[in-house]
Amino acid sequence: MIRALIFDFDGMILETEGPIFQSWKEVYHAHGQELSFPAWAQGIGASLVEFDPQQDLQARLGRTLDWDAIEPQRMAREVSLIEQQSILPGVLTYFKSARRLGIKLGVASSSSCHWVMGHLKRLGLVAYFDCIRASDDVRRVKPDPELYLAVLDALKVKAVDAIAFEDSPNGILSAKRAGIYCVAVPNSLTKQLPLNQADLQLYSLEDLSLEKLLQRVQAS
Repeated sequence: MIRALIFDFDGMILETEGPIFQSWKEVYHAHGQELSFPAWAQGIGASLVEFDPQQDLQARLGRTLDWDAIEPQRMAREVSLIEQQSILPGVLTYFKSARRLGIKLGVASSSSCHWVMGHLKRLGLVAYFDCIRASDDVRRVKPDPELYLAVLDALKVKAVDAIAFEDSPNGILSAKRAGIYCVAVPNSLTKQLPLNQADLQLYSLEDLSLEKLLQRVQAS
C-alpha cells in the first residue's frame, strides 16, 4: 500500500532548471563562450561536483573571474526568470489528492534548504509536506540515495510503500538506489535526457490522476 509520495523540487514542482541554465548561458556568452546543454546536464539533479560552471568558464578562459561582481547580477536574472514560472501542471492536484487520501508528502532535493524552503513558502506549499530534506541535511546528494533514505526515515515509511517523482537521470538513479518506485516527469530541459531507468514516464502529472497511478503501481 502506498503511504508516501516523495517529490524532487527543481524541475519537478517548479521549473527552475531552465531559468538557471539560461542565466548561466548569458554569463558564458558575455565572456565569448557557449555553454552546451550536454555539459550542463551533468549537474542537473546533482551538485557542483558533477559540473561547476564557474570552474568550467575560468578553465576555458585561462584566468580567474570576479565572481563577487558577476554572481549577484546572474542571480538577479535567475530570480527574475524563476518568479515568472508557475507550479508545474498537475502538481498541486497531486498534493491535494494525497492529503485527501491520507498519503504523506515529502521533498528530496539536492538544492539547499534555503533555496527549497524559500520557494515553497513563496508558492504557499510548505504546509502540504510532512518532511523536507535538502542538501544541508545529508552528506551526499543525488545520485546517491541518501536524500531519499532520509525522507523515508523521517516519514517512517518503507521504500516499497513510497513513490518518487523525478525529472532527471541523477534523481531517478537516487530514487531507484533507495528502492523506491520512480515516476519520471521531464521538463523542457530534461526531456532531452535518457530517463528510461524510471519505472514509469509521464509527459505531465495531468496525464494520470493520483488514484489511477496508485492502481497501476499496486498492480505492478
